[in-house]
Amino acid sequence: MLKRTIMLGLFAAVASTSYAKDEPHHFNFNQAVQNATDAGAIDGSVKFYLADTRSGGKLIRANVITNRKTNGFAKSAETSCDWAIRAALIQLQQSAKAQGANAVTNIVSYFRKNEYRSRTDYECYKGTAVSAVTLKGDFVKF
Repeated sequence: MLKRTIMLGLFAAVASTSYAKDEPHHFNFNQAVQNATDAGAIDGSVKFYLADTRSGGKLIRANVITNRKTNGFAKSAETSCDWAIRAALIQLQQSAKAQGANAVTNIVSYFRKNEYRSRTDYECYKGTAVSAVTLKGDFVKF
């Protein structure tokens, strides 16, 4: 009986934390791009610009959205969000190149269709088990 009570208590504790609210975190976007480049995750052939930081060029495709998640369990927001933004940048680079673009401009964070605009930061949401980065931007050819 004691074993069953302990197991039920552990289950309740895990269940309550697994549905913890996603909390927003803001990190430097250019540093994230540099980290991804330094790690060899992206090759630098596609440039990334947050909203209101670069315009011009020929628009190839507007409002492209990428949503990347990573395991955030027992990881800091900084570590797990770095993995999520890296995955988002990889996908944006691959998709942009496939469509003939060499830049992604007008990038905003777009978690659950809520736009977060910044000239310096991206937004990452971290829960107990998952961290997520959603970006929206335009593919451009300069």
